[in-house]
Amino acid sequence: MPVAIHTGRRLAAQPRNCLRQTRGVPHARGFTLIELMITVAVIAILAAIAVPSYFQYTLRSNRSAAESVMQEIASAQERYMVDSRQFAADLGTLGYTVPNTVASSYSVGMVAPAASASGGTPPGYTITAKPIGSQVRDTGCATLILKGDGGKTASTGATNCWK
Repeated sequence: MPVAIHTGRRLAAQPRNCLRQTRGVPHARGFTLIELMITVAVIAILAAIAVPSYFQYTLRSNRSAAESVMQEIASAQERYMVDSRQFAADLGTLGYTVPNTVASSYSVGMVAPAASASGGTPPGYTITAKPIGSQVRDTGCATLILKGDGGKTASTGATNCWK
């Protein structure tokens, strides 16, 4: 603290502010309406880009989970064929239940036609995953189909649905 030489009194130094203040006019703090509107506009633009991307990501993620479950069912069906010399008629016969994570987005089913006695068509199976709930927005692929011969298709005919 500086000391006054002539008076013998101690003088306290004035506090220094980083902001320059004018005398008589109080310094206003806060945001202007323009600054607030610019912030809202930037957030709206980011949301307009991010939300559709997020929805597409969740659709692809759910589709990938359904494809994985369908391939697990196909593997279980092949193991059942080795043991029983026929394909299982439904998921219950395989002892397989669809996980809740997939069951909330897809209705997974299986059809195994009976082998003909005349030996016409070889026995096989078809596993389908039909979208339900919010997954019906996946109009690019819609229902996924996995056949016993390894054929993977979508009901829309799109070729990029199976990864």
